[in-house]
Amino acid sequence: MRKYILSEGEIPKRWFNILPLLPEPLDPPLDPETKEPVSPDKLAVIFPEPLIEQEVSDKEWIDIPEEVLEVYSLWRPTPLHRAKNLEEFLQTPAKIFFKNESVSPPGSHKPNTAVAQAYYNKISGVKRLTTETGAGQWGSALSFATQFFGLECRVYMVRVSYNQKPYRRILMETWGGEVIPSPSPNTNAGRKFYDQDPEHPGSLGIAISEAIEEAATRDDTKYSLGSVLNHVLLHQTVIGLEAKKQMEMAGFYPDVIIGAVGGGSNFAGLSLPFLADKLRGDKPDLKVLAVEPTACPTLTQGEYRYDFGDTVGLTPLIKMYTLGHDFVPPPIHAGGLRYHGDAPIVCKLYDLGYISAVAYKQTEVFEAALTFARTEGIVPAPESAHAIKAAIDEALRCKETGEEKVILFNLSGHGYFDLSAYDKFMRGELED
Repeated sequence: MRKYILSEGEIPKRWFNILPLLPEPLDPPLDPETKEPVSPDKLAVIFPEPLIEQEVSDKEWIDIPEEVLEVYSLWRPTPLHRAKNLEEFLQTPAKIFFKNESVSPPGSHKPNTAVAQAYYNKISGVKRLTTETGAGQWGSALSFATQFFGLECRVYMVRVSYNQKPYRRILMETWGGEVIPSPSPNTNAGRKFYDQDPEHPGSLGIAISEAIEEAATRDDTKYSLGSVLNHVLLHQTVIGLEAKKQMEMAGFYPDVIIGAVGGGSNFAGLSLPFLADKLRGDKPDLKVLAVEPTACPTLTQGEYRYDFGDTVGLTPLIKMYTLGHDFVPPPIHAGGLRYHGDAPIVCKLYDLGYISAVAYKQTEVFEAALTFARTEGIVPAPESAHAIKAAIDEALRCKETGEEKVILFNLSGHGYFDLSAYDKFMRGELED
């Protein structure tokens, strides 16, 4: 078989929380003023209470509300594919599978948490949400999700992506989102950079600062984040929970699990339910590989320390691998991977040696993307193409050794709004 499909009734009814299984507890977020663990009162300024509770929950399983499941059913469960054409092209004995999260209406994995966050904000009496977006996948997902719960949505979009990806902006506006290029003159955080250079390329850190500042200064508004935080990774575990069932249908258990990492949500969403087996000692040899761009190599070159999650310094201090909160990455087309830090859960697992990481240059990633598009027919997002590049490399190693490894990666989104980047690559105009 080439495709493994679950029924609507097999959508997971609970999210998986890995926090109780970690060998060491996460280092708590700190108040930047006192350097003490941040109080729930300060978090409540920008997040609703149910999400704060999920952020620190010690329950291994958390029920998914019926209202969220109803929206999930528009596209979930997502299919698991076996990439047989790619296997044959590579002439590898490896078996390559991918979880296809590109089939959601916004075209990526992001609505798995956007829908949940919109729901919890709605029942908490919130009227508006602010957020940031890089490539536009998160902004479009939140614009999509807020429509189901009657919320307004304002998105601060990193300026370089705002200019590179006009169709993502149009998609957000189609779903009712208001899109502001960041840095902008709308906020104190944005003006700091906008006044220096109105064409400043921006960064996710700057856009986060703008969105948080607005949320913190309005009583009817909260902030919504598309990656990094524990509750975001929690919501994304529907990916891995479905994939475990589908791999059982296929009759295999992965030897290698791969995902692209910007903040870490799609990578964690696929891998955490499998990593539970490794943490329990049932699958000690499982290889879990995080893939990032050399232009923003947080895990492979960053420092493991406390840092701000945004550029200006409005967030609590978070223990993570970081390139520094003032780092502005080059304007690569994988905008969703242009973040200076990573999710604390992912960083803890990396620090303890349960996962590994690799970084690739932009042109070799696009070469892998073309190979995938021409064998499997799906044009991948530049972010997802990082995982594809790593999967191809793993499969070619199997070709050399003769090992019949089972490789599973997350196709976190499609690239149909990224065709200008593909055009530049095919014309030889795309630089590393």
